[in-house]
Amino acid sequence: MNEPTSSPPGAVRLNKRMAELGICSRREADAWIEQGWVKVNGQVAPMGVKVTPADRVEVDKKAQGHQATQVTIILHKPMGYVSGQAEDGHEPAVALINPRTHWREDPSSNRFSPPQLRGLAPAGRLDIDSVGLLVLTQDGRVARQLIGEDSGIEKEYLVRVTWSPYSGASGGPGAQGDVTTDVQRVFPPAQLARLRHGLSLDGQALKPARVDWQNPEQLRFVLKEGKKRQIRRMCEQVGLKVVGLKRIRIGRVVLGNLPAGQWRYLGADERF
Repeated sequence: MNEPTSSPPGAVRLNKRMAELGICSRREADAWIEQGWVKVNGQVAPMGVKVTPADRVEVDKKAQGHQATQVTIILHKPMGYVSGQAEDGHEPAVALINPRTHWREDPSSNRFSPPQLRGLAPAGRLDIDSVGLLVLTQDGRVARQLIGEDSGIEKEYLVRVTWSPYSGASGGPGAQGDVTTDVQRVFPPAQLARLRHGLSLDGQALKPARVDWQNPEQLRFVLKEGKKRQIRRMCEQVGLKVVGLKRIRIGRVVLGNLPAGQWRYLGADERF
């Protein structure tokens, strides 16, 4: 749809501009505009108004105070939990966020309270049969940083694999059995190179990845994108089967020694 002719060149909706400036998410911007907490060039902004980079956007301290109470949580997701909404009888990961599962060694001064569950949502997915670091946040800025279209934040995984050397391109079961030990020794270097760069999913070429052997049965993947079941599907294309997948890092935040099924707050001094 074309912009109305009355809109000045480069004008975008205020909520989009606020998100681009890193002030908040679009959803938060709409809520703040509705509350009358946002001014454009000194005037209270109406819903749906469009702005240009030359316009001055100001946010009331009430909105900033509301934002300061929002939490971001680091969870060590165990197997059997889904990242988002409950499905097929499986509980969502957010069900693990309660006082009993709060890591005793959490250095944060935050204390759990029920309002912290309001709007708490995963910033990215982790499959039901995968484990490791899952971020849940109330803060739209964090969500946009991790899963926005322009996000380039690294995500690191340890991936245990077996290999079907006779599986062909389909990645199906090998006719002469899978290699389950010392996979590194027999897996072709050319196929490892394809994992790093050269594969496509859903008709789109994947971004280059860092893929190296961590030990003879385990690969270390570092990705800057997150398509659905991406690592498993990448491995299938080169005859590998994933038998264990654990995310250990997102950006500069690491899983560390956080126990499975427990969580901690993202520290005030931590940045992705």
